[in-house]
Amino acid sequence: MITLLIIMGSAIMIGNIIAYIRFIRNSTDIMLSGKHGEPIWEKIGLILLVFFLTGYLGVAFAGKPDYLMAGILFFGAIFVSLALILMYYLVDTLKDRSLEVTETLVGVIEARDSNLNGHSRNVQMLCKCLYRHLPVQIREGINPVNFEYAALLHDVGKLGVPEAILNKPGKLNAQEWDVMKQHPKIAMDLLKPIPSFDEIKDWILYHHERIDGNGYYGLPGKDIPTAARIIAVCDTYSAITMRRSYKDRRTYEEAVEIIKDVSGTQLDPDIVKIFISIPREELEACTPHTVDFMS
Repeated sequence: MITLLIIMGSAIMIGNIIAYIRFIRNSTDIMLSGKHGEPIWEKIGLILLVFFLTGYLGVAFAGKPDYLMAGILFFGAIFVSLALILMYYLVDTLKDRSLEVTETLVGVIEARDSNLNGHSRNVQMLCKCLYRHLPVQIREGINPVNFEYAALLHDVGKLGVPEAILNKPGKLNAQEWDVMKQHPKIAMDLLKPIPSFDEIKDWILYHHERIDGNGYYGLPGKDIPTAARIIAVCDTYSAITMRRSYKDRRTYEEAVEIIKDVSGTQLDPDIVKIFISIPREELEACTPHTVDFMS
């Protein structure tokens, strides 16, 4: 029984170490400062867990444990597991609450622009859907929490665009279009004081770039951040299927054909190929209730 308790405690500690390492690898997102956290504390935590495991194995193979020692080791491992579970829960809760606040902020911003009307939320949901269909090698290079924030905030710079331009009932003239094209840079100015958003700023800044290099800032092809190229596809689909003050909404079929036509010039063809392979019902499930789409 003593040996069994020690073996079980050791197995639990090994699981704790694996879970802790996975948590650290997945914690480089906005809610944990958008950087790699505090490496010294991460290392100390890992060292302590390994130290405890070494103690378990040392007692098991070199010591003479009794029931009290075996019980302390076993329930100590259980305690560490509960502490880690609580930490994961608190972090996830913090992420959820922060995202809710951000969504509320975006709602306030969109209230200024009748042409948006749920557009940012729609792009966010489309990006989450597309992310699930991406190859593993692409997903591994994009933190899903950061990506969700970038998709939601991609048009936050329109807060600095005059409402007369945002809500113009017709197409913009050249001068007005020049002002509108400043919204990615305005977003950078708005997010600059927040270090947590450092990782996603370029994703937002370059989401209007074109593969052929004829976008807002002339960044071509693979020079455009992958996340920005993904947001561009979802943003384009959402814009096509939304009713705007200057155009009617388009159907799913029309949107897919338009996206195919601009694949390789405006949009990344590899990402487009993945996007149009997503079942129609999955894309339509990304439609917020506030957005008026063609069924």
